[in-house]
Amino acid sequence: MSSENESLRGKRVVVLGASRGVGREIVDRASAEGSRVLAVARVKRGLVGLTKRGIDTLALDAASESAPSKVFKNTRPDVLVICGGAMPPTLPISELNWDQFAVNWEVDTKMAFLFCREALRAPLAPGSVVVIISSGAGLGGSPISGGYAGAKRMQMFLAKYCQAESDRLELGIHFVTLVPSRVMPETELGKAAVNGYARYLGVPPEKFLENMGPRQKPADVAQAVLDVAVKPPVEAGSIFTVSADGLAPAT
Repeated sequence: MSSENESLRGKRVVVLGASRGVGREIVDRASAEGSRVLAVARVKRGLVGLTKRGIDTLALDAASESAPSKVFKNTRPDVLVICGGAMPPTLPISELNWDQFAVNWEVDTKMAFLFCREALRAPLAPGSVVVIISSGAGLGGSPISGGYAGAKRMQMFLAKYCQAESDRLELGIHFVTLVPSRVMPETELGKAAVNGYARYLGVPPEKFLENMGPRQKPADVAQAVLDVAVKPPVEAGSIFTVSADGLAPAT
């Protein structure tokens, strides 16, 4: 946890994709730090537990054109976390149609594009931090996930492009991409990936996980978000991997 002198206490934090998995973990950790959290997710029922705990929530399709203005009208964040997205297919290319292939471009990438663009247009206050949660698939590929890997790679490019624009306009906004390096079976997405690859490779899911080696957990990703939000990296548009070994610059 961050020290008392370096924490998110009192900061306004918006988390997209907040109802489950990594997004939910980020909400929990930021709230525990004393942040004023707005949890955003597409399905209202996934936010009920957070509402009961007194956390502000907003049911909204974050990939809709009007989503950023609605969120920023509700609160102007000091930290914006772009997490979550569509469930990718778990089929080889030969078995996909275009809509299946492109689903993560239409949701994950579009969501990042819309909110990063709005952060520049609004703009967010100097010193604000935008954190995109991407995927290790964007670095190493994912052959049975359609366009998922490319969509996640584009999120990394978006952070760099927006950082360059923030610098050009002297806005003082920090854009950072975090890249969980391994599949996380604790999440719905991770479980689907493990089962899909196990079927594709003809091995039991347990064997697939064993072959994958040590992996980070959702709590590790959430802690990485807190770390970069409290102390943004010096290098503009930085990309960091989050692994079992911690946080490291992507190569």
